[in-house]
Amino acid sequence: MWMWLVLLYGVFKGFREIVKKKALEKNSTIEVLFMYTLLAFLMVVPDAKHAFGMELKYYFYIALKSFVIFLAWMFSFKAIKKMPISLYGVLDLSRVLFATLLGVAVLQEVLGTCQIIGLALVSLGLLLLKYKPGALTGKRTEGEETVDIKLVVMAFASCLLNAVSGLLDKLLMKDINSSQLQFWYMLFLVLIYLTFILVTRTPVRMGSVLKNYWIWILSILFVIADRALFVANGMADSRVTVMTLIKQSGCIVTILAGRFLFHEKNTGHKLVCAAIMIAGIVMGVL
Repeated sequence: MWMWLVLLYGVFKGFREIVKKKALEKNSTIEVLFMYTLLAFLMVVPDAKHAFGMELKYYFYIALKSFVIFLAWMFSFKAIKKMPISLYGVLDLSRVLFATLLGVAVLQEVLGTCQIIGLALVSLGLLLLKYKPGALTGKRTEGEETVDIKLVVMAFASCLLNAVSGLLDKLLMKDINSSQLQFWYMLFLVLIYLTFILVTRTPVRMGSVLKNYWIWILSILFVIADRALFVANGMADSRVTVMTLIKQSGCIVTILAGRFLFHEKNTGHKLVCAAIMIAGIVMGVL
């Protein structure tokens, strides 16, 4: 059951990347982040009755998770706004490497032969991206894309921070329930964004944001996907390393969207790289 829940999260995650890019066409990064998090939080408020009764230390750990996600999303939204979504989807698979290392180092998870082969295939697919002229950085040739190295670093930073967040989910769900984690995590996240807006005096155009229906869709996808993931994390037999592999199924969604929705170039090469990675994901869950 937990694998199906994580697969649901992965597919919804792919659609979320598409919706993020569409939402960012009308509003700034912080406007989209703040409003979609606020709307998502309001959607889980009715479940607040199940969110209390935790030990004090867990509020701190959840606040830490929220701050990690705040940084991760700031990086990812800035990257996805200017980067081809098909390329971002493939780069996002690198979180498999970070999560696996964290799962082995912190949770003492043991990788079987299939998981090792799967991890190697994911790494291979990621490395093959750099051998396409102009795919990441370098000289531009006719019909090729070039992407600022800063955006690539932001994408990788987001992957690392998301892997840390996934590890925290697994640790927290051993002692608290999904309602508690989702409610407080989202409340703290809203407060962090609000503090950032006030301290930096970043303008937020409320009228424009509320009319951006992509943000509303993003909020709904966010709530459903995160609840599925939290429930999966709460199941005793779920494993961080395998869960991270399954999550990356959304990569195919982003590549296809890049080709048919955003009319991006080089999607064939990215699809080949992703296919190698997906083969690794399949190996990893055997």
